[in-house]
Amino acid sequence: MTPAVTETARPIPEFPQTLGHPRPLWMLFMTEFWERFAFYGMRWALTLYIVAQFFNHDQAGQAYASRTYGAYLALVYASAIFGGYVADRILGYQRSILVGAAVMGTGLFMVMMPNQQIFLAGLATVIVGNGLFKPNISSLVGQIYAPGDDRRDRGFTIFYMGINGGGLVAPLITGWLASVLSNTPMEQNYKVVFAASGVGMIFSLIWFWIGKHQMKGIGVPPPERNEAKSLLMVVVGIVVAIPLVYLLMAKAGAIVIAWLLGALFIGVGVMLVVEAIRHGKVQIHRVIAMLLLFAFNVTFWMFFEQAGSSFNFLAENIVNRNMFDGAFVFPTGWFQSVNSAAILICAPLVALAWAWSSRIGREPSIPRKFGLGLIFNALAFLVLMYALTKTVDSNGQIPFWPLALCYVMQTLGELCLSPIGLSMVTKLAPSKVVGLAMGGWFLSTAIGNNLSGLLAGHISGENGMTVQSALDGFTFSFWLLLGAGVALFLIAPLINKLMHGVK
Repeated sequence: MTPAVTETARPIPEFPQTLGHPRPLWMLFMTEFWERFAFYGMRWALTLYIVAQFFNHDQAGQAYASRTYGAYLALVYASAIFGGYVADRILGYQRSILVGAAVMGTGLFMVMMPNQQIFLAGLATVIVGNGLFKPNISSLVGQIYAPGDDRRDRGFTIFYMGINGGGLVAPLITGWLASVLSNTPMEQNYKVVFAASGVGMIFSLIWFWIGKHQMKGIGVPPPERNEAKSLLMVVVGIVVAIPLVYLLMAKAGAIVIAWLLGALFIGVGVMLVVEAIRHGKVQIHRVIAMLLLFAFNVTFWMFFEQAGSSFNFLAENIVNRNMFDGAFVFPTGWFQSVNSAAILICAPLVALAWAWSSRIGREPSIPRKFGLGLIFNALAFLVLMYALTKTVDSNGQIPFWPLALCYVMQTLGELCLSPIGLSMVTKLAPSKVVGLAMGGWFLSTAIGNNLSGLLAGHISGENGMTVQSALDGFTFSFWLLLGAGVALFLIAPLINKLMHGVK
């Protein structure tokens, strides 16, 4: 095994091939499809539900809703660091995924309860379950490819299409459900959204349970581990973790969470460096390169994840959603499907572009792909800056197309960064801590998500979002993203040197 690629010690079995990839990829694809259906099916409704249910539709609740949403997403991704450790050292990847799916499903049904404390406890339960599920299914994708297999990046891109297939279908279905229910308050409609998401999580659990035999032992813990003892340890950990996460959301708040996540990120970085020291200078350099890219990942997601907060309030209140001369009102939740639809259309094209550029020896390096991701994200905000400056009508609204185009531009940035980042972790991380490193990747995403909630809360202010507050916030976003993208292009040669040939 070369240090360029991170794998488990278990030899890679000879998998049957389907469409040029190991057959388990497609099972993992559909498992992730249903999990993402659950996640995206309820994500668009969270902030709107908080304002409707707990603030009686008062727009002054937008700032609290945005901060809660950002904290929820941050802890969703931060929990991956612990889930990766549990899979590496205690339960194994397959069992971690199954337990995580069951816990997530429980939390999604808890969110339906109209009590604010039970609502937050339900979110905490989803967070803990996600930590066991999310990093470990991504790690399994990397483990079904042999060391040096150049299909790995393309495999992760296909897997990413599964993520976004669920992300496309879920808001369309749950948004339609919320819009067709009649003679009930809107907050009741949102509860149906949460129930549909819970059903999607049950499908994910069943799909993986039936299909896990295809893995041929990949992701199963070593035989010397005591299965019953390991499972008991994890169950006790879940019972302890849920109240702690609840307290973070209900009492600590987004700012305290930001400091905690920053400290945790430093701790993970130290653990990865310590493990790299055991493998020598080359592995140390690769971990440093990985951590640098983690930092730029924070910036990307801080602005990308305005989708469920400030973009949501923009769509609800400032975008003219009347279609066909008012005959149809475009549901707010459907905007969340634009990103996923664009990924399903553009992901194969981007994968072909990387393959073509590789054949001619001109494929961009990993740092430059990240830089492109940041710049496309910046251009998305430039579209909104133009719309809020030039296209506001007499009712204080902008047309439908700028927000839709914004999502498409962000999608191009996401395709340049996110699937490449997942693959990058499996290439650069020390082989014994691939789950921990994948957790570190999601932790950097968590920090960005928490910052996104704080930014969205600032944009909404004390009285809700206005055209001017949106313009000011999105202008700041454009310039910071553009600066980060340019900076990454400038230091790309240094990062490439630290990676020692990993591409």
